[in-house]
Amino acid sequence: MACCRYVELNPVRAGIVVDPSDYRWSSYGIKIGNHEREWLDYDPCYMGLAENEKDRSEVYAVWVKGTIPEGEWSLIRQALQQGQLTGSSRFVDEIEKKIARRVEFRGQGRPSKTNK
Repeated sequence: MACCRYVELNPVRAGIVVDPSDYRWSSYGIKIGNHEREWLDYDPCYMGLAENEKDRSEVYAVWVKGTIPEGEWSLIRQALQQGQLTGSSRFVDEIEKKIARRVEFRGQGRPSKTNK
């Protein structure tokens, strides 16, 4: 969900729009009930926010525009720049199995040699 918020707020951070619902290419306006699109595939995390569409859209709007935890955006940016995943170790393990490739976050290069 943190990545959804990051993406939904990108046009606002970039100065393209004042409100994320004003960006025509975003799903935010659809999810909060301002626009209708039949083609949007709602993810399970979004659907789990509430039992009905009205409550779900209200919870989502408040959450997207709410306080962003310290370090959330820098964690996402770092992962994007390094081609890494953000999420629990269970999530990372699931993705690694699906794509048959290691994707865990690792530091840059070899450890430096110590001169003795």
